[in-house]
Order: sequence, then C-alpha cells, then structure tokens
Amino acid sequence: MTIRKRASGRSSREKVSSPGRPKAAHREQQVLFWRLIGEGISSEAAAVQVGASAPVGSRWFREAGGMPQSQYSKSAPPISGRYLSFAEREDIALFRAQGLGVCAIARNIGRASSTVSRELRRNAATRSGGFAYRATTAQWHANRAARRPKLAKLAQNLALRKYVEDRLSGNVTGVGGDVAPGPDVVWTKRRSVWRQHRRWATAWSPEQIARRMKLDYPEDQTMRISHEAIYQALFIQGRGALRRELVACLRSGRALRVP
Repeated sequence: MTIRKRASGRSSREKVSSPGRPKAAHREQQVLFWRLIGEGISSEAAAVQVGASAPVGSRWFREAGGMPQSQYSKSAPPISGRYLSFAEREDIALFRAQGLGVCAIARNIGRASSTVSRELRRNAATRSGGFAYRATTAQWHANRAARRPKLAKLAQNLALRKYVEDRLSGNVTGVGGDVAPGPDVVWTKRRSVWRQHRRWATAWSPEQIARRMKLDYPEDQTMRISHEAIYQALFIQGRGALRRELVACLRSGRALRVP
C-alpha cells in the first residue's frame, strides 16, 4: 500500500538549503532587546532579560551589525492586526495538538476558518515528511515570506561595487597605473601618528566616497549611493555586497557599530 503525503502550500517554490533551527524570537523580544541595548546594557544581559540566552543575544547583535533593523526601532509602526501573531500561532499549535478541527481553532482564537486553514497549509513543518504544525517553525516561514526580495544596490551594480571597494581599500590607480593619493586624514585622538601605516591611512571614508561619486559621474544616476548603505553592506551579515575584510579600512577601527 502506497502512502501519499499531503503537499504543503510551498510545494511550488524552488528548493533551498536548510537554514537550521528556526528562530523563535518574535518582534516584541527584538524591540525590547534593542531598547535595552540603547540604554547601555550588554547584548548578553539584554538577551537574558527578554527571555533568550546570552549567546543568542551576542548573535543578534553581531548579525545586525550593532544597530537595530528598521522594523525593531522605536519609530516603527506596529504590526497590522490582519497578520497572525506569534502568540496566536502558539494557540493554533496547542489546539492542533489537542485534536481540534480548523473551525474550532478559528472560533477559539477569533479568526476566520480560512485564515487558520491557510496557516496550517502554508507554514507547517514538513521537514520530517509529516505535516506537523509548530509555532516557531510557522513564525520563521511567515517572517521569511514577508521579507522584501530586493537586493542591495551594491550587489546589483558591479561598477558601483568596484568603485566603492577600490576607494575603501585605498587602491585607486590613475591612467598610467600609478596609485592615486587618497584624501587627507587628520590624525587625532585614537588615530595617532604611529598608526599612519595602517590600511585606513590611504582609505576613503564612506561619506567621502558618496560625495566624490557625484563629481566623477555627474550624469550617471546609477552611480549613486549613500554612506549609510556602504556601512550596512560592511557591517550587516548576509547582504553579501562588500568584502567583510574591508571593515579594517574604516578609520573607526571597529568591527561592529556602536548604538
């Protein structure tokens, strides 16, 4: 006898590699975590206060580049009530484990039965071959589906990326192949005289790169980028736009941003 397994609502998408264990953190945790970071609390202590472990807090801080994402900032608008929250997904998983049907679950959480049915079909855990519903896995699927597919500007435009990388590393050459001198750097405080041999002595700052681009390409609007976009491409993991080792060329000497 052949056992046919029910297909999920994601069966039409292309196969992707496993990202590991789904992230259980939801928006309330992240907002509180970054609020505590802004008050001067360490990432480890802030994670413990929001109900996560200290290593998880370090990973959140490192993956975000030391700055909160826009959806976790204080000025971010609250999530619309049309979307299921993590607490509602926990209730769905609990009622599902108790053997309740779709209509009964919908009545208990105050949602339409079509919403619950679609949630069970789209965001269920299918890795083990079954069709079990887990709140953490469902939340991870929902967060991934809500992400914008837009690529970073530096990842799309190769000429723009080369322009930024050459000036960040200080490897700007003229027509004859000679290395062009970088901008004048005022050596004060941390960047004292005995540090002039380091890589940032000839490197351009992101703000200098963004301003100079308008002079080198006055008519080409594709050769435009803000200094903040350059910083994000360097610090935030997963964007894949600039080489990570170029962080050593920044004059601050930091591997992460300071909130």
